[in-house]
Amino acid sequence: MTECTAHPGGGPSRIPSAPAGAEGRPGDARTRQRGGPDGTTLPRVTDDRTPVDGQDDVDRPDDESADAGAARRPRGIDPLELGFTPRKPVPWLAPLLLISTGLRTLLAMLFGAYLDKRELQNAFGDGIFRQVGPDGGLWLDYVADLGDGFNATYSVAYLLAQPELEVDGHRLPRARTLVMGGDQVYPSASYAAYEDRCKGPYQAALPGTPPERPTLFAVPGNHDWYDGLTAFLRLFVRSRDRHFGGWGTGQSRSYFAVELPADWWLLGLDDQSGSYLDDPQLTYFDAVARKLGPQSLVIIAVPAPTWVKAVDHPTAYDSIDYFVRTIVAPTGARVRLLVSGDLHHYARYAGPDRQLITCGSGGAYLYPTHHLPERIEVPPRDTLARRASRTRAYDLVARYPDRARSRRYGWGVFGRLPLRNPGFSTLLGTLHTLLMLAMAGVAANRAGGTEQRLFSVPLVAMLVVTMLGAAVFAKPPSAGGKRHVRHWLLGVGHGLAHVALAAAGTWAWLALPFYHWSWPLPAAAAAVVYGPVIGFLAAELVAAYLLVAGAFGVNLNELFAGQGIEDSKAFLRMRIDPDGTLTIYPIAVDRVARDWKLNPDTSPTASWLAPKSPLAPRLAEPPITLRP
Repeated sequence: MTECTAHPGGGPSRIPSAPAGAEGRPGDARTRQRGGPDGTTLPRVTDDRTPVDGQDDVDRPDDESADAGAARRPRGIDPLELGFTPRKPVPWLAPLLLISTGLRTLLAMLFGAYLDKRELQNAFGDGIFRQVGPDGGLWLDYVADLGDGFNATYSVAYLLAQPELEVDGHRLPRARTLVMGGDQVYPSASYAAYEDRCKGPYQAALPGTPPERPTLFAVPGNHDWYDGLTAFLRLFVRSRDRHFGGWGTGQSRSYFAVELPADWWLLGLDDQSGSYLDDPQLTYFDAVARKLGPQSLVIIAVPAPTWVKAVDHPTAYDSIDYFVRTIVAPTGARVRLLVSGDLHHYARYAGPDRQLITCGSGGAYLYPTHHLPERIEVPPRDTLARRASRTRAYDLVARYPDRARSRRYGWGVFGRLPLRNPGFSTLLGTLHTLLMLAMAGVAANRAGGTEQRLFSVPLVAMLVVTMLGAAVFAKPPSAGGKRHVRHWLLGVGHGLAHVALAAAGTWAWLALPFYHWSWPLPAAAAAVVYGPVIGFLAAELVAAYLLVAGAFGVNLNELFAGQGIEDSKAFLRMRIDPDGTLTIYPIAVDRVARDWKLNPDTSPTASWLAPKSPLAPRLAEPPITLRP
């Protein structure tokens, strides 16, 4: 009988951060280095074979080299000692980042099929892995969307690496298997970004291999795909030096199958950008399916919660449904759990015999939960797939943060948006200054007809730019899906609000003496005086628009991405008992650490850095038990 139950169960210093986007130069794996802040060189954390006490361990076996590298503990918390540069959270509304993200999205749309390396992975290994603990059971962790700012990413990594956590009365030992569920790095895949935002923090959290020799498996997300999966494959799919800090990397492709205790199976899919599953991947899982039977229970890790996204985009779930319907279902095995990241929060939908869990809270900015649908149908009834599985209803039974806290976070946009994105405020100030000068030239009407018409040309151009920019912002190309009437109405309304702000600013500017000074003093005064003030006011206007638009389900991502909220993080710790019972502990951290110190424990597996104020993990909801 199938059953699903829930039951309670040194001195002050900060990590120095370098600006986002500082890059290193890739080179040989044993000699790669990078320039430090003072011109010195930094050892790369990819140097798995680190010399100890001046001796090169090139002849050591791989397993010994990992522990040798762990022995070289940092003597300080600056980048020179750590071997990587802790990064600040990504400023998602920074102008250059907005442009580069748009370009990457455009390139992915135009050339994604040409960059798809999945077809080439047929030449890679096709192993099926087995993970089991000494007692016949297994502890397994799941974390996703982790490679952002250091404080949030390392807070979660630190908890994952501890020998044991005590959470709401439950004693939870460190997992033997760690699954990373996608978007291991932000804003885009590069060697330096992986080093600083992902591998570096995790190596600092677990520098040496503990006795249980934990293994790491990773699913690529859309940000891992921005370089065509090149950096991801070189980091997680390696034939030598298969170490990720104290974890060993286990997979041979960008997807994997792991046999777990009691005939449980973990299948990690590479569903790149919601496209068709490639033939080599399907062939690989066909071989896996031959090992499944009616008693088998399956966990599927996917890059995105398409069961939620299918509410607005009915075809989003099609590839997962195809996989379950054609690969798993014919064996008689049951899919008991679908888990994903991509949306940066924790949410669980429960159905008759399956749980759908989103847990993308490993380090990236918080995404709201108060707009999640209370009930979804999976697969959706209006999908275009002609052979979809039977539609079943799933109810939202848990979310973190809760609805009230999520709403309160939304109101914080007025303070956080200009603080987190100074470049965005500067861009708005520049555009509004140009718009004001164009309006002032027409409104003053001091010139003849020809000069007046010349002043009118830039005004028309600026009005077009303002309205068009606001309309595009309401539904950016990266968001996907169709535009609805609400997008157009909110976009046009947002544009008109900026025009009104510009008109008010022009009226105020003309009342001041600056405009009547001789040229070019008015332009200089506008840049120095008007620009910063109007930039702040325009940023607050954008914040107000985002709050209003968010109430209608528009620009929700921008509402929270612009705030870059580091708190409210979560990961899953799961236990499979020898009798086949799966218990899921959703662990939440209300506030991440901001200040760090060197760990006085210098044992090889002890974290390099410890929080000055202890982290306080708790359960986001009571443990979920799935019985065979």
